[in-house]
Amino acid sequence: MSPWVLNGLRRGVITTSYPAHQEAAKGVSPGLPASLVPVTEEAGRVLEALCPTGAISLERGEARVDYRRCIHCFRCCRGTDLPLDWKPGYEWATLTTGGLSAAAWPKAFHKSMHILVVDAGDCGACLNEVKQLSNPYYNIHRLGFFITPTPRKADILLVVGPVTDHMRLPLQAAYDAMPTPKLVMAVGACALSGGVFGPSFVARGGVKDVIPVDVEVPGFPPPPLAILHGLLVATGRKPPAPWQAGTAVAGSTRPSSALAG
Repeated sequence: MSPWVLNGLRRGVITTSYPAHQEAAKGVSPGLPASLVPVTEEAGRVLEALCPTGAISLERGEARVDYRRCIHCFRCCRGTDLPLDWKPGYEWATLTTGGLSAAAWPKAFHKSMHILVVDAGDCGACLNEVKQLSNPYYNIHRLGFFITPTPRKADILLVVGPVTDHMRLPLQAAYDAMPTPKLVMAVGACALSGGVFGPSFVARGGVKDVIPVDVEVPGFPPPPLAILHGLLVATGRKPPAPWQAGTAVAGSTRPSSALAG
């Protein structure tokens, strides 16, 4: 008998139990910095200066984090004597204001959704995380999600990258070719805000500058479970994270003892 078969029999099923149960394995998510944290003005200005993408701002005595711009550089928790708290978790996806809801599809179709993935100038990080969704550990097929190579069979358009000028027209063409109802999911900081690449002379400020976005998944890159949470939010099988630009993710309002002023 093949040693690989024997190894498989010994290890058993290794697919994550998410979303039936929360994933507790180490290393599945880098987490996010806490937002709405009380800080002194001095600490807030230091944190603002440390953030390379302008994701942190000081407002009314609180350090607020724009998760659309956060790139997980950890400077706000490792590069200062007054660090922000860092929150574990991966359920970060949220619906945009006025975005298409799961109600657009009959419930019978919620477990038979086809996804078209478009690389709109991604550096490779977010795209690699998306690829992990089809491996045996995450196995999105068990949840009724399938990757399709054609927009004419796609229900969800999953876009990574800031949308470079060369990809603006192909992205628009892919969106226009999809049947209705259709939903757009922007994955990663670049797709949400341009990240470190845009807006610039070669890239847009995110997918929303070209086509309407319904679901946003922050992170740079977001872990596979965060992307999977986005797909579940898109189909109404998980609630969205209660954040918008500059506001907190659920459970992130605990003040840091090092920052409380």
